[in-house]
Amino acid sequence: MKHNKKRNIGIIYELLLKHISLNLLEGNKKKAKVATKLIEQHFKKDTEIYKEFRLFNALAQSKITHTHTIASILNEAKIASNNLNEKKLEKEKSDLLRSINYKITDKDFYYRSIANYRDLGVVQLALNEWRKKEKDIKNLIDIETRLGELMFRKKEVVSEVVEVYDASHSDRLVLKIMTEKFNRRYGEELTSDQKQIIEGYVFLSDKNPKKLQTFFKEKKREALNNLETFEGTSNNKYLLSKLDEVREKIKNMSSEEISDVSVVKFLTLTKMISEIKKEL
Repeated sequence: MKHNKKRNIGIIYELLLKHISLNLLEGNKKKAKVATKLIEQHFKKDTEIYKEFRLFNALAQSKITHTHTIASILNEAKIASNNLNEKKLEKEKSDLLRSINYKITDKDFYYRSIANYRDLGVVQLALNEWRKKEKDIKNLIDIETRLGELMFRKKEVVSEVVEVYDASHSDRLVLKIMTEKFNRRYGEELTSDQKQIIEGYVFLSDKNPKKLQTFFKEKKREALNNLETFEGTSNNKYLLSKLDEVREKIKNMSSEEISDVSVVKFLTLTKMISEIKKEL
């Protein structure tokens, strides 16, 4: 059974996330912000899109351990689906698609692969079928069977509903994705200082770059001071032999440049600071 993926709110949300991620990886934070603004505008809590999206994710992310609970969950989902204002929902989806077509200049936007595309399709098919006045019983049984199987099996990839609906928190999604990106890069959880750098990059680079530059300068100063202390107290000959080289690299780091590249350098620097402190 086919459906219109452009009116599948789960797929559209995933495509927006993918667009944001790709642009962050390419260092184009402005384009990423355009997509976060679209989410902020069209997924507000008082919209029908938001209501359907929460219902959609409740079904897509459910981790059912007992098959006998599936029927009751599907029944509650049917009621919730039918309580949505379908006319208003379809208008909001049309407005969202119009905004995407107008504001996101990416010819590949709708054609990017999504790992759980088929699962998201099943959920939307179920929501659509439940709202039909004249239901096709055969289709309904088939869809609900597939949805039940989806809900029961272990989920490998789960898309979180990110609360970016408050206008004062429109950067939260960018922050979340950047944090995950750097976590994957380092293969471990970021330290509090590293998280502070990413938060500064997301929230200050456009609005208050001087404050972020001051923060970078402070990190350079702290690193150089720690090197001096380490040099006077450590007996590790190998590390001491590398100090001049490290010191020179720190001095050459620009605290004025604000980009993905400079952020990675300062993330590495703060990690080094924490490692030096362990040796003191």
